[in-house]
This record gives sequence, C-alpha cells and structure tokens, in this order.
Amino acid sequence: MKMFPALEKKYTKDQMRVLEAQRRAHEIAFAPITFQVSRLMVKFGIFSLLSDSKNGLTVDEVAEKTGLSRYAVQVLLESSLTAGTVLYAGERFVISKTGWFLLSDPLASINMRFNHDVNYLGMYHMEEALLNGKPEGLKVFGQWKTIYEGLSSLPGDAKKSWFDFDHFYSDNSFDEALEIVFSYNPATLLDVGGNTGRWALRCVDYNRDVKVTILDLPQQIEMMKKNISGKTGEERISGYGANLLDGNEPFPQGFDAVWMSQFLDCFSEEEVTGIVGRAAASMSDDSRLFIMETLWDRQANDVAAYCLTQISLYFTVMANGNSKMYHSEDMIRCVEAGGLEIEKIYDGLKSGHSILVCKKK
Repeated sequence: MKMFPALEKKYTKDQMRVLEAQRRAHEIAFAPITFQVSRLMVKFGIFSLLSDSKNGLTVDEVAEKTGLSRYAVQVLLESSLTAGTVLYAGERFVISKTGWFLLSDPLASINMRFNHDVNYLGMYHMEEALLNGKPEGLKVFGQWKTIYEGLSSLPGDAKKSWFDFDHFYSDNSFDEALEIVFSYNPATLLDVGGNTGRWALRCVDYNRDVKVTILDLPQQIEMMKKNISGKTGEERISGYGANLLDGNEPFPQGFDAVWMSQFLDCFSEEEVTGIVGRAAASMSDDSRLFIMETLWDRQANDVAAYCLTQISLYFTVMANGNSKMYHSEDMIRCVEAGGLEIEKIYDGLKSGHSILVCKKK
C-alpha cells in the first residue's frame, strides 16, 4: 500500500514516547466525553469569550457572561484544561491553539456538527454494522436500507449538517474541477449522483451551451428540481431517475462527459466496478469519465488523511454498511475492472480532492 511521502513518514514508524502513547490511549478512551465538552464550549460561546479576552477570564466571569451555573462552567473548563483546549495562567483561563482551531477552523466546525447531528447516536452500533455489513446505526433515524433513501426525511439538524458536510467537501473544489472538465470541451454532461444539482448549476453557469442531465434516485431528482427552480440555466438541466444499485439498469447514452463527484465512495468495491462498467457501456471512444474523490493516500498532510479514514466509518455505520473513503489503488483497480483506464490524475484540488480522468480501453 503506497502513500504520499508526508503520510508514509507519519504512518510507517512509531514516533511517540511511552508517556505520550499512554496519554493518547486515555484520550481515546474518553473521546466521547471530550467531544461533547468541546462542542458545548463552542455552542455556549466559552471559546469565543476566551478568544476575545486578552487576559483570559475567571470561572465566575465566564458564568456571568454565559448565564450558566458556576458548576457547569467549572466542569467544562476543567475538562477542557486537561484536554488541552484551554490553558490556565494567573488565575484565569485562556484559549489554547487547539481551542482556537475548534472555534475558527471551518472544517473542524463542519466535522463536529456532522458527527454530533448525524453520527453520534448511531456510532453505538458500529460493532453490529461491521459484523452484519449493514448501516445498523441508521435505525436511530428510520428504517431505510441506506441514508440516501432517507435524506429528505432526516430531522432538521441532521439534514442540515449532512448537506453542509457534503457541500463543504465538494464545493471548495468546484472552481478547479470546472476548468479541468471543460478543458475537454463537453457539450453534454451526465452528472451521476447529482444530489441537489449544485454541480449542474455551476456547469451551466460556467459554460452557456452545455446541457446537463442528473442521474440519481427518483426522490433525489425531485429535491434537485425544487433546488434549481428559478435559477439561471435551469432549462439546460434535466433529471433521470434510476436506482443506481440496480445492476440491470443501464446508464443513458450519448454524453461527452460523465461526472461522479464524491459518489463512488458511497458504494462497495463490487458496486463501484459495476457502476463504472455501466458508465463505460454508455460512453463512446471520445467520452471521458471524471471521478472526483478525496483519496486518503493522496493527501498532502496527515490531518486530511486522519479525517478521511474516520469518515469511512460513517459509511460503515450510517450510510450503507459497505463503502469507504478509498485508497487510490483500490479505486483504480475498480475502474480498470469496469472496462476503463486512467488517462490522467489531477491531485491537490482544494479540500484534498483528486480527479481521475478515465477513458475506454
């Protein structure tokens, strides 16, 4: 298994001293508690108060400013102190660098809300999910086979956090992705798993001639139509409802480009191979399949790789029970088994995306 150099350096040799390793073990053991404490330090505005205070604040001052009891503030601050998100100096608490990132890093904020609103309760069922190969944690929300069937019915906070998470990881790469895709001059584009139509809208805005068809579940197509209604270029966007897990259902033909953004990570390797095979069957020799994914082994730093490999367990427990954030070797193997070959790989897009450009063998 190969990795980019920064990751290979990090993950092939144990660089922790014994006491550091012991500390890390206990951090993992208490991780659910630390997570909730840190989330509430953000929600209650304590991190923000400490960040805005040049000299820090006492327990009583935080209690007064937040309206929380002295006891509530005290247990939160003491937990945060030993967790390393705040420091204590001169009888006052101040925010640490880690606390500042929890407060100010957009990605940390998105990940925290996603884990609390979507994953937290369901993760209790991880053992069942791994043993059964099914998203056993999803039952905390409803009796669906996959989370995608129930997206429109999720509770308000969970639905918002899911879409915020999904859009954050994809939207930041769209500008670069548009340049790459339209350098191949497609007149027609099939957006597989197009969700709410955000990419399709960007395409018809970027190129005033292109026509986009979104291929997705029928209920997603209805959500997409509502989302694009009244927006510029909607007349050049159409929907094609289909069950993408039905291996006997062919893809519509005649498209210059087939686009899959953060889509194949929603399927098992066997399913990925089948989907790529159906895409290949719909393509001409001049067509191209563009796969945009956050491949964990092709990240520039270990923070990104860490986030992505943890997100894999969301797929295991909540989404479908059998997919993950893929290593590039696994994804390439599936693409080749589906009848295509990799023409070029673009790495280093924002949010850590890579784009695999695939053509018929």
